[in-house]
Amino acid sequence: MVAAARTILDRSVAGMRPAIEGASADALNWRPAGEETNSIGILAVHAMTSTRTWLSVAVGAPEPERDRDAEFRTQVRDPAELLATFDRLAGECRAALATEDDIDWGGTRTPTRNPGSAPETITAGWTLLHALEHLREHVAHLQLTRQLWDARRE
Repeated sequence: MVAAARTILDRSVAGMRPAIEGASADALNWRPAGEETNSIGILAVHAMTSTRTWLSVAVGAPEPERDRDAEFRTQVRDPAELLATFDRLAGECRAALATEDDIDWGGTRTPTRNPGSAPETITAGWTLLHALEHLREHVAHLQLTRQLWDARRE
């Protein structure tokens, strides 16, 4: 399970990074349909921060500090800084999956920070799958937002 999760995480990171690289601050802050939509910067920070939290819960590690509301206020001033933040968070996600411990995927978990729409009782397996499906959803959002940005410049 953990090896498969690492593969999905690595593919997701590889899919997101090119959408961030080479983009200007304007591109990274652009909201394709106004203030009710999310920019590439917001999507990158939220997706990776959320993934880091859910992966920690899945493997039974302490939950990292998180300010979910702040993720959605992300404003990129320096594209290199966003890329560094993205890479740091990706590394922290990989570290969560570096465990060699046996994990009882049917064991229950209780997230303490921003449990969101999780069922009342969740298992380690549910948490791992949720972390990855939520990440993949935002990979697609981020890629599409970059495509829309690039298309408006053509």
